Parts: sequence; structure tokens; C-alpha cells
Amino acid sequence: MEILFGFVGKDYALTASDNTAARSIVVQKRGEDKSRILSKHTLLSYNGEAGDTCQFSDYIAANIKLYEIKNGVALSTAACTKFTRRELANSLRSRNAYQVNLLISGSDPKTGVPSLFWLDHLASANKVNYTAHGYASYFILSTMDLYWHENLTLEEGLGLVKKCLKELKIRFIGNLPDFFIKVVDKNGIREIKL
Repeated sequence: MEILFGFVGKDYALTASDNTAARSIVVQKRGEDKSRILSKHTLLSYNGEAGDTCQFSDYIAANIKLYEIKNGVALSTAACTKFTRRELANSLRSRNAYQVNLLISGSDPKTGVPSLFWLDHLASANKVNYTAHGYASYFILSTMDLYWHENLTLEEGLGLVKKCLKELKIRFIGNLPDFFIKVVDKNGIREIKL
């Protein structure tokens, strides 16, 4: 019952994820941050099987950091996505396929152009303007389709997040009280409280 969604705005990319670690109908933990910082301007958000998500996201973050240390340059958001997709595709061909769904959001540090990539557990990757994983996709994609536009300011974006969360509270049977909302722009990554 995990929820993960995101969209790009005028000069930022925003992702929101529930903070609940649950298995079946049991809540095991609240306050779980389901994201990893890949670089100063790139964020990996995830959901899926608990062990797979932690192991895979740590592996990706460590390898991208290693690349940055070895080569003295950080990978772009698109390059991080391509590396992540390749690792997911390689795991599919093994006995230990990762059951993770991902959103990789970022912003070009020089131009400030934001980007958002959608990846699923079958290693499909697409650059998108807005998207969702999990049960959220059944309820809020239509809301984002209705209210999203290219020049979405941060204030309008937070309003869109509130509309999406309201729709989830109305239509979704699960109790998801809190969300982590993270914004990536040319100044870096920050968390926003609603």
C-alpha cells in the first residue's frame, strides 16, 4: 500500500512518498524516508519490497558516489537513470531480481531545467512530466492530468500535492497520515512540510 508520485514544475522537480513501512496489513514503522540522495541535484525515490528497496537504493547511491569520486564530476540525472536502469535490467536476468519501483528527479545545476524519470521493476524507464507508483496511480493521475501545466510554480505545485493527497484521503481505504515531500531545483534538494 505504498504511494509515490511526482511531477516537474517550472524550475523544480517534486516527489512525494508516504512514510509508512508496512507488510500486508501491519504497519511496522512510521517516519520511513523512501529516498536517497544520489548527488547534490539528483534524488532517487522508491517503493517496493522492503529489503530490495534498501539494498538496491544503497547500491545505486554508493556506485554513483564512487563514480563522482573517481572521475571528479557528478553524473547528470539522465545518466543516473541510465545507470540505474541498466542495473535493474541486469538483476532481471539473475535469480535475484529487485522488486523496486523508482522515480529519479533532478535539476541541471547550470540551466536549472528539471527532469523526472519513471522506472519500474521490469527496468522500463521514461522521462515524464508527472507520474505515480503504487495505488496512487489509480487515484491521482487524473488529478495531475487536470491541474498540471508546464509553468507550474512551486506554490501551485504544493497546491497540486494537496489536491492529490485530498483525493487519496477520499478514495483510498488505507490510512496514510504523513508524506515526505522533496523538491529538487538548481539550489539542491530540500524537504518541504505541508
